[in-house]
Amino acid sequence: MQRDPSALKAALADLATRSLKRSRRVMPRAGLINFCSNDYLGLARHPEVTRAFVDAANEHGVGSGASHLVTGHGVEHEALEEELAAFTGREKALVFSTGYMANMGTIGALADQKSLIVADKLNHASLIDGCRLSGAEIRRYPHADSARAAEQISKSLPGAETRLLVTDGVFSMDGDVAPLPELAHAAAEAKAWLVVDDAHGLGVVGRTGRGSCEHFGLGASEVPVLIGTFGKAFGTFGAFVAGDADLIEYLIQKSRPYIYTTALPPAVAAATRAALRVSDRESWRREKVLALSERFRAGLEGFGIGMTATPKPLPDASAASTTIVPVIVGDEARALAISAALEKRGFLVAAIRPPTVPAGTSRLRVTFSADHEETQVDALIAALAEALAA
Repeated sequence: MQRDPSALKAALADLATRSLKRSRRVMPRAGLINFCSNDYLGLARHPEVTRAFVDAANEHGVGSGASHLVTGHGVEHEALEEELAAFTGREKALVFSTGYMANMGTIGALADQKSLIVADKLNHASLIDGCRLSGAEIRRYPHADSARAAEQISKSLPGAETRLLVTDGVFSMDGDVAPLPELAHAAAEAKAWLVVDDAHGLGVVGRTGRGSCEHFGLGASEVPVLIGTFGKAFGTFGAFVAGDADLIEYLIQKSRPYIYTTALPPAVAAATRAALRVSDRESWRREKVLALSERFRAGLEGFGIGMTATPKPLPDASAASTTIVPVIVGDEARALAISAALEKRGFLVAAIRPPTVPAGTSRLRVTFSADHEETQVDALIAALAEALAA
């Protein structure tokens, strides 16, 4: 785009005309029940988590002061990495400042112009950008199609020294779970790294909340690169990569987003440690939020409201319950209108539009928290049915 103010104005006007212009909300909005937050376990305001943050800030300050490899790596970071390794059943873990950096930094360190990456078409933007910026040859398979993934990862690519099979664990806009057992088998057959971003699975999916890998009974040998974030179920901020000791040491040496970014504030690391403890101890939070999600799904089915843009049933992997329920609307303007109608009824539910989701699949992305109650979920179902019928 030329350096021309009128060009920017025209581009912004075009986005608005097509109902694709985004706007920020100043939160909180009094009186609204939030059904689009990622605070799945309701830990962002948990007294033990906030107290850990304040205590660590008083002791260590509010900033780390430097990158991890200079003077930014403190006792709270070290302890958090040890606890994350134990939580995920891996040898080591490495804390990143954001989930975006964790995905870009991991893929960028493992892959280059001589590599092949095979990726799900509905992967999160951070995975997509990490693949693109690596310079590798990229092949994208239809969403959750493990057979196509296996076919693509097994095809020869002259000069490809490294292969990566990259997927979300739980897909953030659809709420379904990747077919990890089949993908793990395909990756092993092709001698490829399986990279799983389980940002929306860790804390809620699996018998003890260890995520999609636990749901399928997969360990470090099947999923050698596990990525997670703190800003979803754990209610704080930041991210991590878990794997064997050599992988983590390699990322410390080669991951540019890790090397050249100021370390996470130690108070955030301390709060995340507290969140891990609470999530383990108060398992009722995970059970409650998943029950609320299933209650909502059942209510929508009772009204005949569609919850997927996929033209055919997903693989059996979708049987795992998650905290994300998309209500497909299709048209961008209508999605915005229904979101506005829900807001008038006291519910905050964001409209998700392209390019976040494919064209023609604009939706309301409804998410649940352990802070919600059944009566609120029931009221949302009724309000949504009314708004859709209008």
